[in-house]
Amino acid sequence: MRSFQHLKKFSAMDLLLELTRLTQALDRAGIDYALCGGLALAVYARPRATLDIDLMVEPEVLDNVRKTVEPLGFVIAALPMRFHDGAVRIQRLTKIDPASSEHLALDLLLVTPETQASWDSRVAVEWEGGALKVLSPQGLIALKSLRNSGKDQDDIDYLSGLMDED
Repeated sequence: MRSFQHLKKFSAMDLLLELTRLTQALDRAGIDYALCGGLALAVYARPRATLDIDLMVEPEVLDNVRKTVEPLGFVIAALPMRFHDGAVRIQRLTKIDPASSEHLALDLLLVTPETQASWDSRVAVEWEGGALKVLSPQGLIALKSLRNSGKDQDDIDYLSGLMDED
């Protein structure tokens, strides 16, 4: 079983607890997803400070995802975002902790033709007594290559090193 103890609580809201609640709710609803972004890197033993949860989902389940995560507090929807001529589409949902007034963003990256290969690369890893679906290192590299910021390039270099070790 993978240990995620190297992930730290970055705010009053515990990211791991929130991730667990989200993925359990999606699993119960039969909605497929794949963890991507900073928390996905942590699966591959590279913790990075992150203040959101990024999940990839198919566009046709977006309404079901919204209904599923609403009881968990993710009720504030931003306008849909599009990057790279629509290759990357994101729907952000935000939760505000009533006790601390801190917010937590859930970024739902929608599968597009340009991100389909990343989606198809998802794997299940054992986590918290269950399975967590996450993009493979190859899938993360392909996704991060679309944006290719300095931080993304660092992540790509790290993930490429992991693949070279295999």
